Amino acid sequence: MELHVVINGRKDLAGQLYKQLRGAIESGRLAAGMQLPPTRLLAEQLGISRKTISDIYAQLTYENFLIGRVGKGTYVNARPSKFLRKQTASDLACAETVNAWRSLHSPLPDPSLEGTVRRDFVGGATSKGQFPHDEWRRCTQYALRQMQKSVGFYSHPEGLPALRSAIAQHIAFCRGVICQDSDVVVCNGTQQALDVISRVVLEKGSIVAVEDPGYPPARLLFASQGATVVGVPVDKEGLRVDLIPDQTRLIYVTPAHQFPLGMPMSHERRLALLQRAEELGAIIIEDDYDSEFRYEGLPTDSLQSLDERGLVAFVGTFSKTMLPELRLGYAVLPPAISEAVMKAKQFTDWHTSTLPQWALAKFMTDGELQKHIRRCHSIYAGRRERILSRLNGDLSPWLEAIHTTAGFHIAALFKHPIDLKLLIELARKVEVGLYSIEGFFYQETPRSGLLMGFGSIETLDIDPAMDRLRDLLLQMDER
Repeated sequence: MELHVVINGRKDLAGQLYKQLRGAIESGRLAAGMQLPPTRLLAEQLGISRKTISDIYAQLTYENFLIGRVGKGTYVNARPSKFLRKQTASDLACAETVNAWRSLHSPLPDPSLEGTVRRDFVGGATSKGQFPHDEWRRCTQYALRQMQKSVGFYSHPEGLPALRSAIAQHIAFCRGVICQDSDVVVCNGTQQALDVISRVVLEKGSIVAVEDPGYPPARLLFASQGATVVGVPVDKEGLRVDLIPDQTRLIYVTPAHQFPLGMPMSHERRLALLQRAEELGAIIIEDDYDSEFRYEGLPTDSLQSLDERGLVAFVGTFSKTMLPELRLGYAVLPPAISEAVMKAKQFTDWHTSTLPQWALAKFMTDGELQKHIRRCHSIYAGRRERILSRLNGDLSPWLEAIHTTAGFHIAALFKHPIDLKLLIELARKVEVGLYSIEGFFYQETPRSGLLMGFGSIETLDIDPAMDRLRDLLLQMDER
């Protein structure tokens, strides 16, 4: 690898090289410990005599910028870098926009920053111990072979045909979604699907209706694009359709497993939502984030399968069924916006990485995804039953579970006022991770409760964790 040095003309070659090397070291571009090219190689690169290079190295070594190591070469010496003052946000013409982005609240906790606890009820996370690593490794090797056969150019913005076909078949089988391969666009997770759809549908000031409480990253994404986001309350049947404002362009819902409360949207409410969207000329985004895991009752149709007017964009993810690190999701687009969204995806991302796409297509067509979902379903069902048993048993004086039929989290509301912040702090001290639902409320008055995820906590850890929660609640009552 060549060292980046630019020589202008043939005058004062030694002076030019000296200034550039010293400046690169002082600025930190050449970091401490980095090895410089041997004098012979640098001389060939720059067309300068080797003696001139040796003299410059010697001078910089004398000035303590470089250090020679016998038999190894010449290295940048450790010394403080001299940085020029950089522009601050207030110096820029875009200061207002930069500060607006900086002021946005990060909606979900990062476990790697907060630190992990042994018994963690974090929502939206899965255990890597359940993931079929051997099968995925085999599919990844297949993906590498497929990439080796390609011409080495950019791929399809909408996703590989093999994966789009596998997704279309999977969601038709599992969720009753009515679609063709051409309706599917592969994205880097659900968040990118929301981004490209909203880029096409919204403009500054457009009204977006979201569930309240609801999923903060979606709400903040719509707001960041200049939309006016309106929180619409939910009840036991889901989103209050009668409260969706006039002039709404986009409606974001989680009908299969309302986030975060968990209740499914009733069939009558779904039909009313479709009718209201048709009246408004609005697009509905149906976020079907974890409905593969259903534990009771008859299967419910996806909202998209009831849509006869082409108003619903069905959005899904593999972060919940597989691993969040894969960052693979998809959208099934209504015909009216399909071509525009495909172009938005190309302009912002070009295409999703083909290696995981090939691997996932193989994983799905070989039946490994369905096997994995069945294994996880059995485990999650047991964990859910254990949590509900405790919430309806010795924890019932304090908490009431909201009835839910799918997913891998349960919301439980406190029956009496409690210092929830203190409870969460005390729980972490005894190695139990608890999470409040209050931060998911937007314009509605927050309700006090816990979001109890059971995707990553081990089954044998649930009872000890619930014991500690009960003991803490008893102690707080005594105080």
